[in-house]
Amino acid sequence: MNVPRAAVFLDRDGVLIRDTDYVRTLEEVELIPGAAAAVRALNDAGFVVVVVTNQSGVARGIFDESLVHQVHELIVNQIQQEAEAYIDRFEYCPHHATHGLGEYLLDCECRKPKPGMLLRAATALNINLAQSWMVGDRRTDLEAGSAAGCKTILVRTGSPLAQRLDDPALNLISIEPSIHEAVAYILSHSASRHSDGA
Repeated sequence: MNVPRAAVFLDRDGVLIRDTDYVRTLEEVELIPGAAAAVRALNDAGFVVVVVTNQSGVARGIFDESLVHQVHELIVNQIQQEAEAYIDRFEYCPHHATHGLGEYLLDCECRKPKPGMLLRAATALNINLAQSWMVGDRRTDLEAGSAAGCKTILVRTGSPLAQRLDDPALNLISIEPSIHEAVAYILSHSASRHSDGA
């Protein structure tokens, strides 16, 4: 029987790549310094790495889902080339409850702060959510991670955060400058390293 593994869920814009509000072209994709090495460290430690990202630009008609897939393919190639790292799964939400067009106008269960993307990945990849972490740059990331049962870490590389964070419901464990320090914290505070078959 396969033992459920711990995962690190990563927000995309502002955590893994620079936040440009909406990524409209592939030329705008730029890894945050240290991101590829951080993902490689998680790979080496046996964590499942899942990117979970709200992409309401699809719902708003700013770009289509094909661009989202192209951006993710580019990220995969960049982190592989830079650090021989890999991402196990991408989950994205193309919906918006009030600003969506057509089929994308939907009050869904996947848009953060709801935990649907994390729960979907957990089912698909046999993830132990109680041993997992969510790394994000917004309160909505922390809320989604906490709702899924994960510990959460905030990084400061994304959008300026005005909301208060002194809420026990966020399950916020640490605030770090970037994904590099966040992953270092996770690795130093995990009970054991997780590997295939462990």
